[in-house]
Amino acid sequence: MKRKSNYKISPLILNRHSPRAMSGEALEKEEFMPLFESARWAPSSFNNQHWRFVYAKRDTKYWDGFFNLLGEWNREWCKNAALLVIVISKKIFDGNGNVAKTHSFDTGAACENLALEGSRRKLVVHAIEGFDYDLAKKLLNLSDDYQVEVMIAIGKPGKLGDLPEQYRHIETLSDRKPLSKIVFEGEFKIG
Repeated sequence: MKRKSNYKISPLILNRHSPRAMSGEALEKEEFMPLFESARWAPSSFNNQHWRFVYAKRDTKYWDGFFNLLGEWNREWCKNAALLVIVISKKIFDGNGNVAKTHSFDTGAACENLALEGSRRKLVVHAIEGFDYDLAKKLLNLSDDYQVEVMIAIGKPGKLGDLPEQYRHIETLSDRKPLSKIVFEGEFKIG
């Protein structure tokens, strides 16, 4: 499938996707830290920069703790990731302690920067919902000022054959809803 946009947009955005096939090769710090550097420059309410990234490299003392948070479905393919990243957001503003209503939004913007930079570098960057959020919070010893948002698997691309059979059919580029279902002028319409 080749993706087609209704309007001309950057190929980096149009062709970004979240494959699961990873080679199992390690990533050097110089290969993955630029992804976090890209996340650092995301827009942020009052420049609070609510996002935090905690990572575990495979074959380190931290890996099992992160890996064991994953649901069984995700363990099957994440075993070949080079890094697992737990993304958290700070729910309050640093300056005044008030609730930051956009902490998740800002953190999502940082995650998109990370994903786009990973795509540009031809790395696999796959966000994961299927893990134990409560155990992640305990593992990282987070106070209630922080919220666990998502986990991200990062690695070098692998071959389709590296994946268990049940994942191979979902490794293709996916389409998106038409603009008419997500963009409305003046009033919201259930679509």
